[in-house]
Formats: sequence, C-alpha cells, structure tokens
Amino acid sequence: MSDDEVDSDLLELLRKSLGIHDNSPPRPAKTGVLEDAEYIYDNSTDVALDMRGTKTAASSIWTLIQEKQYSTRDWSKHELHPKAKDESTVDFIFLMDLLNFSFWSDGALSEQYAVEYRGKTWTGYWSLVAAIQRALDEGTPITSPSFWLNEGECTDDLLQHIFRASASSVPIPLLGDRIYCLREAGYVLRDQFNGAFTTCIEQSKGSAAALVNLIVDNFPCLDDRHKFEDTTVRFHKRAQILVADLWACFEGENFGCFHDIDQITMFADYRIPQMLHSLGCLQYSPSLESHIRQRKAIESGHPWEIQLRGCSIWCIELLRREIQRQHPETHLNAILIDFFLYDTMKELETKGHDCIPHHRTRSIWY
Repeated sequence: MSDDEVDSDLLELLRKSLGIHDNSPPRPAKTGVLEDAEYIYDNSTDVALDMRGTKTAASSIWTLIQEKQYSTRDWSKHELHPKAKDESTVDFIFLMDLLNFSFWSDGALSEQYAVEYRGKTWTGYWSLVAAIQRALDEGTPITSPSFWLNEGECTDDLLQHIFRASASSVPIPLLGDRIYCLREAGYVLRDQFNGAFTTCIEQSKGSAAALVNLIVDNFPCLDDRHKFEDTTVRFHKRAQILVADLWACFEGENFGCFHDIDQITMFADYRIPQMLHSLGCLQYSPSLESHIRQRKAIESGHPWEIQLRGCSIWCIELLRREIQRQHPETHLNAILIDFFLYDTMKELETKGHDCIPHHRTRSIWY
C-alpha cells in the first residue's frame, strides 16, 4: 500500500467507533497490484519503459494475436491441461498454481528439471503439469487437499517420487518448499473452507479481485507482498494466475465467472520481463543488464527484482491501453496478453532465438 492510499479497513473501523453507518453499496474489491506497479515504475532507477518501443510492440502483439486467433480457448487446447469442466478441474488448477514457481536451472537449458510423460519431455511450467497428470494416471489422488494432510499415505518420499525428474535432468528445485506449501494449503482449506477451494470461489461472489484478496489473506505462501522504498507493494503472481486460469479454463462461466476479471494484471515472473526487453519495451541500467547477461542471481526482494516485476506489470498495462486506443472496437485484457507473450517466449526459446537471459531469482513467488 502506498503512503497516500486510503486504508478502507481503518476507515470502516473509525466509522463504527463514531456510530456512523454507511448504507451505500459495498465498494468493488481491488487488489492494489496495478497501483503498486505504477508506484514502482514512477520510482524505478534501474528499469525503464521505452514508450516508442511499447507502441510498436502493441501493434505487433495485436497483429499476431489476430493471426493466431488467440483466446481463452487456447488454454484448454493444450494436451496437458485438464478438459473436464467440474470441481476436479478446480482442484487440479489450485494444486497447479499452488506449486507454480521456480523451474529454471542454474545450468544450461539441457540441464533443467524435466518430466517424461506420454512419450515427451516437458520442461518449465509444463513439467509440473505433466507430473500432476502422471500421478493421477498412476492412481495417486494428488489433487485432493485431504490427501495432502494424510502424511501416512502422502509421505515426503511419495511426493518426491511424484515430482521425479527424467533420468537425464536435474531434480525439481525447492521441493521442500513445495511440500510445505502443499501441506499448509491443505490445513487452511480444511480449517477455514470446508476442505475445498470451491468454497473460496463461492465466497468471492463472482469477483476476481475479491478472490485474489481472499487467497492472499488466508494462504501465507501465496501472499506475494514486498518492500520497495519503505513501502509495501503487492504482486500476488500465483494468486492472480490461479484466478486467471480458472477464468480461461471455464471460459468465463461456472467456476470461472468473474464480473471484474479485467482487474487481474500481468503475472510478475521472470519470463515476461525477458520478452518485454526483447520487444524493445523495457530498458535496463548498465549494471542490471550486465548482471542479468552474466546469469548472476538476484536475491528475492532486491530493488532490481522489485523493479523488474513492477515495471513489467505497468508495461503490460500500457500495451493493453495502446491496443485499446488503436482498436477501440476490441477488448483485450492483461491476462491474454500475458498468456500470449509467455507462449511466444517459450516458442522462441525452443527455436534457439537469441535474446537476453531471464533474471535469476530463486523464490516461491514465481
């Protein structure tokens, strides 16, 4: 929260203490992520936006999205994503995004964590999805929160087996942290939400922002807040992508029906800044660029990392606004732009496209 932002909870407490009753309709929920991203951008010294490059990139992104007819339907088209439109898929998505962080390798691309499944080798985010699907095929109820709490059956050794790597790759990073997140979330669901994430969705009453806030307020491992210039800033990457995945999977219906889905921002990770730099949208200070090109680690919470994440969110917002300005008849939100750029970056990587490396921050936040 920035210094000049109104604390609505404190304001409500003051009203009650003074006997003032507010009968107006409840205010729409806000995550504060976009506002904090703008604050970071305004105070950034090592990451800048190239406005001309951003305008050019907006035109290119729009053209490519139209050519590929990219939409929420692309989410379910991927062979690894679940196809059912029911509570079992909600459980799958919750687990998937609960553990959706830090797949990059310290070594070469060939040395990263990989999973063998259905005759293919999957890396990055897809390695996690493949591991979950493989476990379900093997009869392990890995998407069931009650199973995570049964440490007699769901042992750490079993979880290590579930996320086993292919014979020629390295183990999954931060396995201990993933197991901790799994069990912590299981206890939260059992104690506060009747053991099911669908209860969280129901309590959000069709508001994407309310669901993000509910998630970060109740699941500590998804509360992605940090300090920048003595101010607390919010990113909530995994909470936001969880809501976005529900929206995309269910195509805005049933468990994915949110009246304010456009409040969700880009998901601040390590891939999108890399893509935005390649597009000529982001510029780095010489010291930061040298650090990234040398593939040196950046500590979680370091000002460089905060600026990379915050400026990327704000850049995607400016791209969205520019596309809207150029094509007022269309509607394109930050989620689809993020999904599209992520998929495009993975395609370029597979083809060996030469671009700046992604920044290296090892954490549970992304």
